[in-house]
Amino acid sequence: MAKIAINGLGRIGRSILRLLTTTEAGEGFEIVALNDIARPELCAYLLKHDSVFGLFPKAVSHDDSGLTIDGTRYPLTDNPDLSQIDLSGVDLVLECTGKSNSREFATRGLRAGASRVLISGPCPTADQTVVLGANDEMLGDQQVISCASCTTNALAPLARAIDTAFGLVSAHMTTIHCYTGSQPTVDAPRGDLVRSRAAALSMVPTTTSAGRLTDLVLPDLAGRIFATSVRVPTASVSAIDMSFQAQSAVSEKQINKMLAALPAPIFGTTTEPLVSSDLRGRPESIVMALPETHVTKSATMARVFGWYDNEWGFSNRMIDLARRMTSM
Repeated sequence: MAKIAINGLGRIGRSILRLLTTTEAGEGFEIVALNDIARPELCAYLLKHDSVFGLFPKAVSHDDSGLTIDGTRYPLTDNPDLSQIDLSGVDLVLECTGKSNSREFATRGLRAGASRVLISGPCPTADQTVVLGANDEMLGDQQVISCASCTTNALAPLARAIDTAFGLVSAHMTTIHCYTGSQPTVDAPRGDLVRSRAAALSMVPTTTSAGRLTDLVLPDLAGRIFATSVRVPTASVSAIDMSFQAQSAVSEKQINKMLAALPAPIFGTTTEPLVSSDLRGRPESIVMALPETHVTKSATMARVFGWYDNEWGFSNRMIDLARRMTSM
């Protein structure tokens, strides 16, 4: 039984906690510590009542130093510096605060006594960035691993699959991304001018880290994929719209046959005419919409489209990667 701690009970931390305590994803894990700067009452409330995923399916209560889920109590601390908590014997810290942009922050779990750290986002000082389905072979005994981003977990495996099957000369990817906590609900100052606009009222053209991270994860494709983003006024589920040039002529039938053969749980496919809300709660990194595949008359330019639940799918990959890390 692998002993794990979750640092940060935001959108991803709570999604992981929900998965671990209500689904088979929790098998083989023992949650021995939770840490979040919010008071226990608020942590319990936000776990129980989720605007995206609905009411938590089990009983939730709290005391001054713990959350109790369906009769099992999980210790909860509120220290902003994880290194000050005793995590001796913990096999893995799931670092979900979104603040690990320095080596000092990323290694706080190690200094607290944990064996390894898995970060739920980009981290330039991580020992390795690993995206399942893209560069699994890079996972070794590194102590600090980054799981990249939700969009990178959708894009990088897709790019690798296309390159393996057809040879990817170049590509342009736009992620049509739901709004996140980095955007304000009303116009308010942010570093990025357009991200200072009210998230639920406009489509917002902006940047994404997925292109840079895909270059990092798949160095053989570095510089071949341009990635950009449009934030849209929905609360969950995002999409990848990618046009690419293949090395030789391809057909829609060939592309869809390749996509349909890709392995779960990284990939899924659908032939139904779905909208974003239909994909809420899907565990895959990306679900390819096969009717959206198109090849131009030149036969070397093609377009593919895939959905991804940027919270639920990414949280599933965090758990999958955690399982790999604690079984090595």
